[in-house]
Amino acid sequence: MIDLIIFIMKYVLAFLVWMLASVPSVQAAGYRIETVVAGLVHPWSLTFLPGGGMLVTERPGRLRVVESGPDGRLQLRAEPVAGVPPVLARGQAGLFDVVLDPDFVNNRHLLLSFAHGTPEANHLRVVRARFDGRQLQDVQAIFTSQPAKADTQHFGARIAWLSDGTVLFGMGDGNLERTDAQRLHTHLGKLLRIRPDGSVPEDNPFVKRTDARPEIYSIGHRNPQGVVVVDGVPFAHEHGARGGDELNRIQPGANYGWPITTGGVDYTYARITPYRRLSGIEPPLVEWTPSIAPAGLAWYDGAMFPAWRGSLLVAALVERSVRRVPMAKGVAGQQEVLFKELGERIRDVRAGPDGAIYLLTDSPDGRVLRVVPATP
Repeated sequence: MIDLIIFIMKYVLAFLVWMLASVPSVQAAGYRIETVVAGLVHPWSLTFLPGGGMLVTERPGRLRVVESGPDGRLQLRAEPVAGVPPVLARGQAGLFDVVLDPDFVNNRHLLLSFAHGTPEANHLRVVRARFDGRQLQDVQAIFTSQPAKADTQHFGARIAWLSDGTVLFGMGDGNLERTDAQRLHTHLGKLLRIRPDGSVPEDNPFVKRTDARPEIYSIGHRNPQGVVVVDGVPFAHEHGARGGDELNRIQPGANYGWPITTGGVDYTYARITPYRRLSGIEPPLVEWTPSIAPAGLAWYDGAMFPAWRGSLLVAALVERSVRRVPMAKGVAGQQEVLFKELGERIRDVRAGPDGAIYLLTDSPDGRVLRVVPATP
């Protein structure tokens, strides 16, 4: 009888979680979660357009527009943006990040990152294009990772603008030869920095070394899927294996350890390395073991949630949450786990220009969600 009661309780709990994830609005203590649009196929990234609306990438290779409808409410435009380059969409590969040029209002430029090539020989590619409201024009490849890698895992691909107008983005280790993250002849397992035209800044840390790829900014990364710049300082997080997810403050030329230091173990439970810390390797600001699978990363300093100002927001796929990490003088404070009542894999988190928090749910029927203060 006790086993039957436990089974019924588990079934009821699962049903309630499903119900909460299905309704258009969920209210919890202090906030309410609204569905902005639904019907997206594995959305990966979003960015806000001047004057309202947004662009959203779908991993299969589509760039979508969310715009005001006849009733003034946001809706998903039926036709994807034309002119998106061919994308390798298999496994973890696909269309990834979209970011606007800081001078987008005048030049209409944006950047896209995506998997390029074949399953047997593929690259991370970053392109610059001009968006005229309907299609991409003047598409120019400004970066293609080298050398080509096999398999379709660990692309990294998040992009952020640095305060000097250069572009910082992550490249995963490919999940084949892990020690490539420590080798300078390859882009794998690195953070990379270029100018928006694809040229290499003269002050990149390894630019004068003949044995190094000049775009390399930092090394020792496993799969960095979140990058954000706060007051000129870049922060990035990355997936560990079974544990060992990290949040790092990024310094040029620094080594962040993978795979010679990590707090995690392999998926087989085999030990990857005996070292969690080593001299000459930057320790993480925050480490998550067990893994939360960090995806998007945002800085919140908006007016809607005053208690959350000065916090990094970390989307978590496995934990199905957003981690709020308050920051004070570069030091991470006590974390808060948010939005678990959705029961959804959260792929991206963004702080909107209106002060709300926006989420992307990673599923074949993905949604854009908006978090606002709870109504009385």
